[in-house]
Amino acid sequence: MDMKAVAGDVTTVSTPALVVNLFQGVTSPGGATGAIDVALEGAITKLIAEGEVTGREGELTLIHTLGKLPAQRILVAGLGKQEKFSPEVVRQVMGNAGRYVRRLNVRRFATIAHGAGIAGIPPAASGQAMAEGAVMGLYAFNKYKSRDPEEPQRELDEILVVERDAAKLPALEAGFARGRVIAESVNFARDMSNEPANVLTPTEMAERALQMCREAGLECEVLDRPQMQELGMGALLAVAAGSAQPPKFIIMQYRGDPANPSNNIALCGKGITFDSGGINIKGGDNMGNMKGDMAAGAAVMGAMKAIAYVKPRINVMGLVAATENMPGGSASRPADVVRAMSGKSIEIDNTDAEGRLVLADALSYARQHNMGRIVDAGTLTGTPFGNLAAAIMGTDQELVERIIRVGEATGERYWQMPMWEEYREGIRSNIADIKNTGGRGAGSIAAAYFIREFAGDASWAHLDIASVARTEGDRGYLVRGHTGFAVRTFVGLVEELGRG
Repeated sequence: MDMKAVAGDVTTVSTPALVVNLFQGVTSPGGATGAIDVALEGAITKLIAEGEVTGREGELTLIHTLGKLPAQRILVAGLGKQEKFSPEVVRQVMGNAGRYVRRLNVRRFATIAHGAGIAGIPPAASGQAMAEGAVMGLYAFNKYKSRDPEEPQRELDEILVVERDAAKLPALEAGFARGRVIAESVNFARDMSNEPANVLTPTEMAERALQMCREAGLECEVLDRPQMQELGMGALLAVAAGSAQPPKFIIMQYRGDPANPSNNIALCGKGITFDSGGINIKGGDNMGNMKGDMAAGAAVMGAMKAIAYVKPRINVMGLVAATENMPGGSASRPADVVRAMSGKSIEIDNTDAEGRLVLADALSYARQHNMGRIVDAGTLTGTPFGNLAAAIMGTDQELVERIIRVGEATGERYWQMPMWEEYREGIRSNIADIKNTGGRGAGSIAAAYFIREFAGDASWAHLDIASVARTEGDRGYLVRGHTGFAVRTFVGLVEELGRG
């Protein structure tokens, strides 16, 4: 799909559909929407008066022009309250509008530049948000569906952004380019998370990492079982023990500041390509969704893809511990004791608490390579925040607050949970240094406390993204299935750190 900006008057644009907008509470539209309203002899104003058009966020109203304009249809998109307008609203509008227009079975549409110059949003930021919303919102994972040749194709070829001020076009175009790269990196992560587990094995995940890194110009190395054994990755290998699929440890490197190796960060992702629970097997309901238990690993890979494009001045190591968690005859058992790469011994209290085990070796690897900052992510326990926010915890409050701020700007919300010392009591073991569960009372925090043991003295933050990694419906730029959550956070964080 192509996206480009042109200078012009929206009332003269010939297109199958034209998207304009309206703030909630406006009774007499102005600007481009007002010009369209005049050409339609006050049709929008009349619909506002009748209560059919309110401007509420997410509202879409289709008006057929019947020859009164070169545009065949007008789609009025609600922006919500003006005081709450932000790039996130622009993303949501473009996602909703793009899917709506696609259902009309047209191949292209035009739109005004939502937010360019409004409420302090500069054209480049508006362009980026528009591209992100459109590319993510039009995502579909249907590679395994047979297409009925009688059914229309329903794909968009072009989005034309019409802007009256020609001076804004270069900034809009730059925003489009950046937004497209970031959104395509999110969709890259979504593709992997949506794949069935018989396709996306640890080996296939590693192959996709290698291919992506070759195309992006990144360094990539994949460790196999013998190399993991040599390094002492006993925690990861314990999770992999019951699976016929060999585990893979994926190491991606971006060197944005090679002269200053201490200017670095490691992004670590849980890559469980299918999680049965192991010997502590899960219930059958919704177990199929466990194909996406590698969503955080996919997010790290997607972020590295985008980082190679935005080129921040910082060295980034992306680590993904990829394996299945299966209840085979050689599987780890409850009460087994294993030793992580750091040398710390772990009692496996529950084999379904496997994500933190593989992350233990990922963090140990990062520390062995002198990573001064570490951010890990995993679909671990879910959180009490529903599907609206991920949990965040850490040892460096400045890093935690930075991630929360970046997440708010990118549309990925986080809420900090406490790391009081008393919570560590839950992971004490009678026979090993620590155990991998801490009881039901504070599962997310216990998981974070376990992972913290392997961060050493690095600045560390942990993201529990289980509740936001998947959605069951289409809303804005989120499409049913896996969301690619944390890709944009990782990219924004790395960029901000690279600026010093």
